[in-house]
Amino acid sequence: MIIQSLSLQNFRNYREKTFNFSRQTILLVGPNASGKTNILEAICLLAWGKSFRADLDRQMISDGETLARVKAKVAQDAFLNKLQLTDLEVILTNGEVQGKKTASKIFKVNGVGRRWRDFVGHLKVVLFRPEDIEIILGSPSIRRVYLDSVLSQVDSLYRQCHLVYDKGLRQRNRLLEKIRKGEAQPNQLEYWNRLLLKNGEIISRKREEMLAKFNLQFAIFNKNLTIEYRKNAISPERLKKYQEAELILAATLVGPHRDEVKFRLKKAKMTKSDDLSLFGSRGEQRMAILALKMAELAFIEQKSGEKPLLLLDDIFSELDEDHRAEVLVLIKRLPTIITATEASLVPKEFLAKMELIEIKS
Repeated sequence: MIIQSLSLQNFRNYREKTFNFSRQTILLVGPNASGKTNILEAICLLAWGKSFRADLDRQMISDGETLARVKAKVAQDAFLNKLQLTDLEVILTNGEVQGKKTASKIFKVNGVGRRWRDFVGHLKVVLFRPEDIEIILGSPSIRRVYLDSVLSQVDSLYRQCHLVYDKGLRQRNRLLEKIRKGEAQPNQLEYWNRLLLKNGEIISRKREEMLAKFNLQFAIFNKNLTIEYRKNAISPERLKKYQEAELILAATLVGPHRDEVKFRLKKAKMTKSDDLSLFGSRGEQRMAILALKMAELAFIEQKSGEKPLLLLDDIFSELDEDHRAEVLVLIKRLPTIITATEASLVPKEFLAKMELIEIKS
């Protein structure tokens, strides 16, 4: 899966720019704050339908503009190894264009409008950047978002169930608030309970299956590392048990929106594994993220039958020589876009096979 061209209009620092890519491996070189990561963000927007760093979609629109556009021509192997070309496009707005109200985000495949759940999955990417260490060190919500980003690319049922679950969760929490105020009755929760149960059980099962496969990959990449899924099980009994507390807090306390994931590492001469976020060194945490990304690549390739596009955002400055070598092995077999402040960070024998694009601030 490769991107042949990428066009940006009013996206971040790009007012009007088109990149044409002619090789499997692309190296984007430029100083800090020149816009290299913005290119990767645009690609992830086409893959996930959302940014990996913007809190609000409108933050991706250039200052003073009301509309941004990201468009790419994606090539993937089809039947008999023939390339299938797909045009993907995301349009971002401030909710109004030329005085008319419009959707804040519009998705198109080959020029035809699509819903988010039907758009995601056409482009599959794995993003690896220094900030990924927050998957280990950050809040549980960061880890849940990570699980969603992986599964949503390769599992249409997961996308559908997660979308319905999120909407149902918001409605149920509003109803809990009304019940607390005496504006609704507890028996009105029944519909939303059934909806959360049906979709929540599927979400939990899909997450559990994926993390089990990740652990199998860890046995190859980092045999002392495991990932522990702490499922917040949803069931009629648990919903009933926590209903009184939910009415007090006006919040749903049961379900996969409260799942937790823990990384555990067994060190030499230890009989049990410890929480990596608390007891791991910075080097061990970086190694764990590398193993996680390799497991993610293997999972996406296995589930989809396609090689995902690997995005490496300035990681060579973070990895030691041994772990750089592991990443370079991946680059040999996967379509890859790399960002770096200097081309010298990449071994010379690889540079000759890369397409070098200079990004100027």
